[in-house]
Amino acid sequence: MRSTGFRRTVVAIGVCASLALAATACGSGGDGSAGGKTRITVNCEPPKSAKVDRGFFEADVATFEKQNPDIDVVPHDAFPCQDPKTFDAKLAGGQMEDVFYTYFTDARHVVDIHQAADLTPYLKELPSYGTLQKQLRDIYTVDGKVYGIPRTGYSMGLIYNRTLFQKAGLDPDRPPATWDEVRADAKKIAALGGGTVGYADYSAQNQGGWHFTAELYSQGGDVVAPDGKKATIDTPEAHAVLQNLHDMRWTDDSMGSKQLLVINDVQQMMGSGRLGMYLAAPDNIPILVKEKGAHYDDIAIGPMPGGKGTLIGGDGYMFNQHDTPAQIRAGLKWLDHMFLTPGSGFLGDYARAKQHDAPVGLPEPRLFTGAADARDQQAKKANSNVPVGNYQAFLDSGQHLAMKIEPPDAQQIYSVLDAAVSAVLTEKDADIDQLLKDASGKIDGILARG
Repeated sequence: MRSTGFRRTVVAIGVCASLALAATACGSGGDGSAGGKTRITVNCEPPKSAKVDRGFFEADVATFEKQNPDIDVVPHDAFPCQDPKTFDAKLAGGQMEDVFYTYFTDARHVVDIHQAADLTPYLKELPSYGTLQKQLRDIYTVDGKVYGIPRTGYSMGLIYNRTLFQKAGLDPDRPPATWDEVRADAKKIAALGGGTVGYADYSAQNQGGWHFTAELYSQGGDVVAPDGKKATIDTPEAHAVLQNLHDMRWTDDSMGSKQLLVINDVQQMMGSGRLGMYLAAPDNIPILVKEKGAHYDDIAIGPMPGGKGTLIGGDGYMFNQHDTPAQIRAGLKWLDHMFLTPGSGFLGDYARAKQHDAPVGLPEPRLFTGAADARDQQAKKANSNVPVGNYQAFLDSGQHLAMKIEPPDAQQIYSVLDAAVSAVLTEKDADIDQLLKDASGKIDGILARG
């Protein structure tokens, strides 16, 4: 699953598919040269409706082309950056851009179906590559070869309402660190009455399975065995996840009566001040403020309860298997300019973001290491415009938790797990052991087909 902040965009397939020259207009096609220039198509340009982001992107591309007059960058836009329903079809049909956006969970799949260019021989021309976090670089490394470049990352934590914590007699500077504490705090918040909900969780549209996975990681468990061949959810750790949700829902009545929620439902509850806590990544915070009515001072994020692990995700770019060496070199230069220079570029120009009232200082996982990280953090701190103290507990926890990416065949697995989570939240007498046994068998079948 994705974290839910605006992560930029994808290609306008319908327009290009209708053209006789679709393969060359939208896909890689040809030798990548035009008028003596190396031409690259790229996706994930913000849509015109996102005026500020679109303006940033266009300005950065223009600057890059001025600095590199031998390279012609052709951006494609749409929303979202990647549509899972069309992603494989674009790859198979030769419609994918020369440099294309991917989720972390796509990397192995794209390599397995032989649609990614091997970047390993060209990495010496990308000095910034060595400054990136190794655990993020490794996501795009398959059998010792590099097939992609990470751009951003996220990790899950516990978003909570400081005002409701205070009203419930809880310390807003001490978010719950265990699931027992979450349960106790949720009960106190729900006791405030007036429709206040202590804790909310997703349980539909595969989002329940996504959160089940995150909660299982926090307990030290896993969804799939390391070899990727068998489910590992019929376990005490998975039972504890469902039992905790059941008890908060039915014993404590701290999750409210309305269930089968998805992310927008929960964000609306938090933004209106009616919800105490829910799991999310930090990029939810500006959405809560700018779209759902919350205030930065009221919203904080703490560590993932449980203390053993957290789900991480993110995105990056891969290169079309048909790219020429010149296109690969041009694409790497473009990525370096746009995303991989500390304190500058589309995502890193914090001074520009602040001038346009975009949030600066949110607790995003660090992309860089060493001196590059120091430069990036210094620029971010100098331009911070949000209450960074509200996020310190989350930042501190990142040094101790195991960081785990989503399982293989994630969306299919999440669909199975959705059923288990929704059953626990809508059926008081749900049989947790049987739910986990049934889900385990279904996941084994998915993995066997994969």
